Amino acid sequence: MSSRPRVTVRLRAWQRHALEDWGQRHERDYLAVATPGSGKTTFALTCALSHLSHRPHRRVIVVAPTRHLTGQWADAAARLGLQLEPDWSPRSGRLPPDAHGAVVTYQQVATAPTGIARAAPGAFVVCDEIHHAGADRSWGEALATAFADAERRLALSGTPFRSDPTPIPFVCYEDDEAVPDFCYGYAEALADGGVVRPVRFPRVDGHMEWRDGEGTSWEATFAEPLTHQRANQRLRTALSLDGDWLPTVLEAADAKLRAVRHDHPGAAGLVIARDQEHARGIATLLWQRCGRRATVAVSDDPTASQRIADFAGSDQAWLVAVRMVSEGVDIPRLRVGVFATTTTTELFFRQAVGRLVRWTPGLSEQTAWLYVPADPRLAAMADRIAQERRHQLSPRGSQEGGDGDESDAEAALAADRDAKGEDRAQLSLFTALSAVPLGEPADGSTSPAPRGRERPGDDRPGDDRAALAPGPVEPEAAELTLLAPPRPGENDGRPAPTAHAGAGKRAATPEAADQSSVAEHKRALRRANTDRAKLIAARSGLAYAQVNRELNQRARITSVGQATAEQLAARLAAADAWLQRL
Repeated sequence: MSSRPRVTVRLRAWQRHALEDWGQRHERDYLAVATPGSGKTTFALTCALSHLSHRPHRRVIVVAPTRHLTGQWADAAARLGLQLEPDWSPRSGRLPPDAHGAVVTYQQVATAPTGIARAAPGAFVVCDEIHHAGADRSWGEALATAFADAERRLALSGTPFRSDPTPIPFVCYEDDEAVPDFCYGYAEALADGGVVRPVRFPRVDGHMEWRDGEGTSWEATFAEPLTHQRANQRLRTALSLDGDWLPTVLEAADAKLRAVRHDHPGAAGLVIARDQEHARGIATLLWQRCGRRATVAVSDDPTASQRIADFAGSDQAWLVAVRMVSEGVDIPRLRVGVFATTTTTELFFRQAVGRLVRWTPGLSEQTAWLYVPADPRLAAMADRIAQERRHQLSPRGSQEGGDGDESDAEAALAADRDAKGEDRAQLSLFTALSAVPLGEPADGSTSPAPRGRERPGDDRPGDDRAALAPGPVEPEAAELTLLAPPRPGENDGRPAPTAHAGAGKRAATPEAADQSSVAEHKRALRRANTDRAKLIAARSGLAYAQVNRELNQRARITSVGQATAEQLAARLAAADAWLQRL
């Protein structure tokens, strides 16, 4: 075997400790719970590199919650020399020989567990946000089937979770609570400094009036105790596009974002909406009330993932989404959020907070703000996180705090539980009559507001304003050097990939500039092949399927999905030669 280069990874202290703990375990399954923004992806990929350094020709399979995240995982892996195919599916046949493995979604696993199982014997498997496997009994069963023969299975989650009636595979439970092998919480990350941002929670009270499905009129503020059903109706009323509460909160949040952008010019805001119609209505309000054109990302839009990627790399101010960015999506410039959804589970709330906490090196002050309705349930969740923040940021703070970790495993994928339950049958008859904000947004601090507040939307600094000095720009970290995996195809009878920009790079850090991955290169080649085949069909009068079969034969491949980059390039050259003869 030819000598292999080495990969250097810069690890934070928690990642290093977790990697050591994982390496010392002999069990096949390992659950790591780490707060959003702390670097779960880097930790998992380093485990994969470590595993492959001793088993160079084994596969790596990552299971991600969404299609958008499959690309993110593939890009992150490519920076460490791992080529993971984000576009592979069991329908494509075997994995392409110029890939170390693949990234698939939980939905793909649920749809074709036996097909994925054929690629998984002896593999190193990463299950990102493992609680998704609890969204449906069949999902957990499919996961167990697909990866029954994997050699190691690493499960990740951004927050501890409880079990469903059917426990999630590969996870140990104690009294219905998932027991992580390693846990790194938000409070610990704040204490380390330079890992996550402190988040503040301006909350807005209001007076809401509505008519329920039976025609009865109700009115209440968020301070008044209500039954679960009435509280859901009150929250839905506050978030109505036709009331005054939501536009006022959007204006306050936009004012905060404008202020933040003075020191952080690329800072952005995120509104988490109730549903797709609600998201589009919020975008309209942002334009009408704030003069902001927002990017809208909803699941029924096939371009949604690209919209999110474009937004992440732009300086546009606002993104409006429903659930596509509830977890995992890495947009570090998000500094202001509006929680405008009726979902009230703690898991989802913490995932929303997680979109705002990602640290940006080089900024001196990085506080983030999440504007929330003053609904008692949401306020309690915000208080628990704020308590963790105060304890870690205060020089004399205690290290104790509310855990705030009880949540339902299926919350992240299920539609609003409350809307599915007692309210759903009469939802079409429900009418929001009025929603008027009361007072200015407040963060729930027990300390009085300082004098001289200048504009609506400023939250109350409370008792931890002095403690908001930033942590170090770079947290305590150390470099780890590992033997790189062989280029796929080396010395195992498989063809090696064609060299292209970035393909030969092996040493990288998570903070390094993006480099082209084999997967990116092949995606471009597939698009070009598709365009050529359509053009040939149009000019020759042949059926599109017939053209594809002929091109596959000329390139000596079974299918485009199984082809290497070199084979796709050969197929493209054959198509160009064909076109020249037409």
